[in-house]
Amino acid sequence: MTIIAGRARLTSVHVVAAVLVAAIVARPWLAEALSAPAVATVATVFVAVCVQALPFLVLGVLLSAAIAAFVPAGVLRRALPSRAGAAVPVAGLAGLALPGCECASVPVARRLLGRGVPEAAALAFLLAAPAVNPVVLVSTAIAFPGEPGMVVARFAASLATACVMGWLWQRYGRSEWITARVPSGACGGRGWSAFADAARQDLVAAGGFLVLGALVAAVLGVLVPASWTEALAGRLVLAVAVLAVLAVVLALCSEADAFVAASLSALPLLPRLVFLVVGPAVDVKLAALQAGTFGRAFALRFAPATFAVAVGCAIGVGLVVIGAR
Repeated sequence: MTIIAGRARLTSVHVVAAVLVAAIVARPWLAEALSAPAVATVATVFVAVCVQALPFLVLGVLLSAAIAAFVPAGVLRRALPSRAGAAVPVAGLAGLALPGCECASVPVARRLLGRGVPEAAALAFLLAAPAVNPVVLVSTAIAFPGEPGMVVARFAASLATACVMGWLWQRYGRSEWITARVPSGACGGRGWSAFADAARQDLVAAGGFLVLGALVAAVLGVLVPASWTEALAGRLVLAVAVLAVLAVVLALCSEADAFVAASLSALPLLPRLVFLVVGPAVDVKLAALQAGTFGRAFALRFAPATFAVAVGCAIGVGLVVIGAR
């Protein structure tokens, strides 16, 4: 266990080791418990979330390592406007270049911070990349044929969420809340050796918390009855609130969530838009990744604020683009 300033610091390695030891010790009881239908469902959902998210996490780790090993810090700073306020929307639009989910954007944002990119811009990229990239927009168009407004509204609301959070961080955020920052001199070498070291560090930092977040998402997802959503038809405000919370609980990958939203055909489009905007911005899996990557002090502040902003942006943009339907 890492010791920092006289305090023991929990890392993802310790989380994974503790889970493995507990599984070995409790193997006889686990074998009996896993035969229960509800537990089997939780296990299936857990594996599905991990399998769904892991490729994008690896993609993000590799991109993060490439930034650390091959891109000089000055290049990234010069690519953004000198004013932090103007850099936020530019960083948000840069999310168009990373076709991945939120698992990919977290390690990349962490590395951007370590390379001197302004915090507000890096966090705007973190929120925008999973929601405004071409893969997500195309999947939304396929899931909602004949509803181009859903694609436009999702793009606009997600980009607005990223920019508003970036500007809020610029105004109210504090650097000391990010307690697990990559030092600016970390992985300062060049070439493939530095690439491998950076990739290993980022994967260890995020992998264990992905597993923890997937487990929470699986348990909560099974506990939410499907009949609840069917009872929401005709109750717009309640449907918005429930689907916003459901997006946090289910922790779906942003490339797949549009098809889940489309399947909720009994509900109006507006609450389904809220589901699509909130999910890639904040869910239990992403909160666990953020806590492991940036520190708990950051996650405890950033996640609730992101939830409120995402809901507000989705409702505001949705009422203009698709109306209250």
